[in-house]
Amino acid sequence: MTPIYIIFSVFIISLISLVGALTLSWKKEFLQRALFVLVGLAAGALFGDAFLHLIPEAFEHTDRLTLVSLLIIAGFLAFFILEKFLHWHHHHGIEDSETCLVSEELKNSGGRIKPLGVLILTSDSIHNLVDGVIIAASFFISIEVGIATTIAVALHEIPQEIADFGLLVHSGMSRLKALIWNFATALFAVLGAAMTIALGSVLEGYVFFIGAFAAGAFIYIAGSDLVPEIQKTRNPKKSAIQFVSILVGIAIMLSLVALEDEHNDELEQLSEPETEKIMDIASP
Repeated sequence: MTPIYIIFSVFIISLISLVGALTLSWKKEFLQRALFVLVGLAAGALFGDAFLHLIPEAFEHTDRLTLVSLLIIAGFLAFFILEKFLHWHHHHGIEDSETCLVSEELKNSGGRIKPLGVLILTSDSIHNLVDGVIIAASFFISIEVGIATTIAVALHEIPQEIADFGLLVHSGMSRLKALIWNFATALFAVLGAAMTIALGSVLEGYVFFIGAFAAGAFIYIAGSDLVPEIQKTRNPKKSAIQFVSILVGIAIMLSLVALEDEHNDELEQLSEPETEKIMDIASP
C-alpha cells in the first residue's frame, strides 16, 4: 500500500499548483490575511516535521550519529545553494502594498518576460522533484511520518504556488498558460516520487538518511525564508495571530507523533500473542 499512499500524496501536492487560479476572485485584503496565516502555519509545520519526526527517526534507527548530523547540515546548505544560484525566492507577499504577489525586483525588470519565466519554472521543477523524493522517502520510514511530511510540504506549497502563479501572470503569461505551466512543474513531484519508488529496494537502508537531509532542507526553508516574512509584520495583533499559527503548525505535527506512538503500541500488542504462540510451540 505504501506506493499508493505516495502517489496519492504527491498528486495532491501537485494539485495545489492550481490554487493560484482561485485567488483571482479573492479581494486583496482577504488574500493578505490568508497568506500571513498560512506562512505561519507552514513555518510551524516545517519546524515540527523536522524536529519531531524526521530527525528523531533518523537518530533512532542508526548509530551513525555524526553522519546524520552532517546530512542535516548538508540539506540546509543544499537549499541555501539552490536559493543562491537559482534565485529561488518564495514571494509570499505578506506586506506587498501593490499586488500581494509581485516583488520589487520583478516590477523593475523592464519586461524581461522569457528569462524570468524560465527561471521560475526551472527552479520550481527542481523544487517539486525534491519534494517528491522527500515525501516518498518519508512514507518508507512510516505512514505517519509520510503524512506529516506531506502536510508540512502542502502548507508551504499553498502560499508559494499563489505567489508563483502571480509572478508568471505579471511577467506576461496569460492566466491559462501560467496555470498550465505551473501545474506541469508541479508534476515533477510525481516524477521524484516515482523514481524513489523504483529505487525502493536500493534506498531501503538509506531512507532515514534522506529524512535527515530533508530535515535540514525544511529547517532552511522555515528559518531563512518563512520566518523573515513573518518578521515583516509589525502590528502586535497580527504578530500574535502569526505566533499562534506557528504553534498550530507545530501542534499538527505533534498530534501525528502521538498517532504514530499509538499505532506502534497497537502493533506491539498484536505481536505479543504471536510471540507467546511461538514460545508454546517451541517449549517441550
